[in-house]
Amino acid sequence: MSAMTATAYRRDHDTDRIDRNRRQVRRWLGFVLFTLFVLVLVGGATRLTDSGLSITQWKPIHGVIPPLTAGEWQEEFDLYKRIPQYEQINKGMTVDEFKTIFWWEWAHRLIARSIGFVFAVPLAFFWLTGRIEKRMRWPLVGLLALGGFQGFIGWWMVSSGLAERVSVSQYRLATHLTIACLIFALTAWLMRALSPHSDDAAPTDSARRMAGVIACMAIFQIYLGALVAGLDAGLSYNTWPLMDGAVVPGGLFLQQPWWINLFENPKTVQFVHRAGAYVLFTLALAHMIASLRAALATTHARRSLVLFALVCLQATIGILTLVWQVPLAWALAHQGGALIVLGFAIAHWRGFYGEYPREIADD
Repeated sequence: MSAMTATAYRRDHDTDRIDRNRRQVRRWLGFVLFTLFVLVLVGGATRLTDSGLSITQWKPIHGVIPPLTAGEWQEEFDLYKRIPQYEQINKGMTVDEFKTIFWWEWAHRLIARSIGFVFAVPLAFFWLTGRIEKRMRWPLVGLLALGGFQGFIGWWMVSSGLAERVSVSQYRLATHLTIACLIFALTAWLMRALSPHSDDAAPTDSARRMAGVIACMAIFQIYLGALVAGLDAGLSYNTWPLMDGAVVPGGLFLQQPWWINLFENPKTVQFVHRAGAYVLFTLALAHMIASLRAALATTHARRSLVLFALVCLQATIGILTLVWQVPLAWALAHQGGALIVLGFAIAHWRGFYGEYPREIADD
């Protein structure tokens, strides 16, 4: 075998090995994405059932084990009785009724803890066995650190409802959900970076930039939705397309200073969330039309069509959730739809950059 042939053989062998490793890493990141999706949905159910304050202590290790005896259940229930939510909303609740809200919060925390292992253990294995390329290592470590920080943010959120409030702060709830979505988006970005890409050119000069704007707007819209959830603003005005009998209702800026209405006035918060949906719809529509007109046959243009369809479906679910006064199943479908739109928007945006080059030695 000549030196040139041997070099080509080694390069082909290295390419096959890298492709095989990338498939394994993608499957792992795909499972992480699925687990994050489930976590966010359970978190949404916890909020919608007012279960988030049922566990009043932060026990990262010991808290994995739920109450096992009648005495332990009574002890946990007695702790819940000390907070304002019990006194002002759930006074007279039985232990059996308490168990219902407890299990939602316990499940949410258990899944959150499990993600740490789902992420950290395979990361260590892939790293130590050389399956993770150098360019991926520190971004993945950063994701792990962000996940740990998210655990602290979760308790910071819960603690806001244990002393003076009957629910958690909408500011902290929005922060908690937004960080969860950032983790979800970054995981999707890295997974997409290791996936095969089309060689199609971008349909327009601004297509990649517009895809990024849509992805960022999707995250911002989720943030606005969290403010709506934190204030129960979705239960306040349940008509569409009019709100309180008008396209632009009155009373949007009653509180002073004016900007506080954007975060604490339920009418204003719901109106801004609606406006954000219209903006996202318009951006996705314009992006799709421009892409299809310029290059109908490209994968980028076809993805823009799918993205617009997902945004339309999500808007429809949101409207139905609103007019039906936020039933649990539809509210969770709306939250899950938001994650699907976000994940696809991130993958669509990343698709314009091409697959990560393979790190193959030249010798």
